[in-house]
Amino acid sequence: MKDIHKNPFFYYILIPVVAVVFPALTWGVFLPGARSSFNNDKEQYQKAQDVITELLKADPDRLNFNEEKGASANFDYATAVQQAAEFCSVPSGSYRLSSGIIVTSGGQKSQSANVSLKTVDITTAARFLSIIQLRWSGLQCTKIHLKKQKGLPDSWDVEFTFKYVY
Repeated sequence: MKDIHKNPFFYYILIPVVAVVFPALTWGVFLPGARSSFNNDKEQYQKAQDVITELLKADPDRLNFNEEKGASANFDYATAVQQAAEFCSVPSGSYRLSSGIIVTSGGQKSQSANVSLKTVDITTAARFLSIIQLRWSGLQCTKIHLKKQKGLPDSWDVEFTFKYVY
């Protein structure tokens, strides 16, 4: 095997075969695969652009939200809950907020809060949770407690426990 470069078989047969097979494989196998992969990526990009456009039509203020008043640096539970409640059409008398103090642990600041929604349907509660977490990326819902209202088909008392990490 050490003297393969001295063997004429290597120069006269093996190298020309590889020189022909490699371009044939590239043209016949790799190039069509790359084209189909490109077309699939292009279709997914177009679908994503359509979804982004729909989201921006539904909530055009989303682009400017983090730029307003230094929103990411000055997180406030009262403002976040109020905005999410207004967006979900929850009246101000139907929710209650109690937030804790800011705690520093391991060089990272966090704050916990409990939010209670009274007599809401399950879709409104899910929408509230979705909206508030989409708006604030550092906000985590750590606990959800659902209590069904007796005698009503889709009426719930919902209690969320949140933790915001600065």
